[in-house]
Amino acid sequence: MASSLPEHVRRRLNPDERYGLRVTLFAVSIVLVAVPFATLVFQVVAKGPLTRLDGQVANRLNDSVHSSPALVRLLDDISNIGKPITLFVVVFGAVVYLLWRRRVRLALYLAVTTIVGGLVDTAVKVLVNRPRPVVDHPIATALGKSFPSGHAMSSTVTYGALALVFLPVLPRRWRPVALATVVLVVVAIGMSRLFLGVHFVSDVIGGFVLGLAWLAASTAAFSIWRTEEGKRPVEVVEGLEPEAADALKGDE
Repeated sequence: MASSLPEHVRRRLNPDERYGLRVTLFAVSIVLVAVPFATLVFQVVAKGPLTRLDGQVANRLNDSVHSSPALVRLLDDISNIGKPITLFVVVFGAVVYLLWRRRVRLALYLAVTTIVGGLVDTAVKVLVNRPRPVVDHPIATALGKSFPSGHAMSSTVTYGALALVFLPVLPRRWRPVALATVVLVVVAIGMSRLFLGVHFVSDVIGGFVLGLAWLAASTAAFSIWRTEEGKRPVEVVEGLEPEAADALKGDE
């Protein structure tokens, strides 16, 4: 099949070519979002079977917690970890620290990844224009449209990017634990939005998928930036810049 493509297309997709690697990595990110995310969007826009199940699940989850004020407060606290203002403060502090440690490349990665990710989420919300769930026992309110979940997407992008930036600071044996913790936190934030009754299941899944796709694309671009300067490509378990470990710890 590849041999039937035009020569200039084959060069673009060939990982051995300088810019072929760039196109290949972005193509992987596009495929990651195109298949599952497009399926979700189609179901939401066409009001397919998934949306009917969505409504039932949203109401049942909300109904299971509305009578417990302590549980509602806990869910609200978890949800607040993924609020835009919380994420902004965390990212702003991290960017300032990176600039202080003279890690401009990492600061740019973190700022661009999170800011553009938020713009992507807003654009998709406007385009899909899905109303919030209507549940029997509303215990929380949220502004804007429902799909995809901004908390789910922004948390995936922000906490995922932060983990990749600061992973080199940790001893190697603790890095898988750190990554697993980030996953658990992001999933908990998404689940809190379901129990609070402000999102459908497909909103949260859509936020996770879109967030992962954007995080992968941004990290791929950063990896290409490194390789074009003669450095090793990014390896997720080692973080974005393993050689920056001492600077990030303040040992330089």
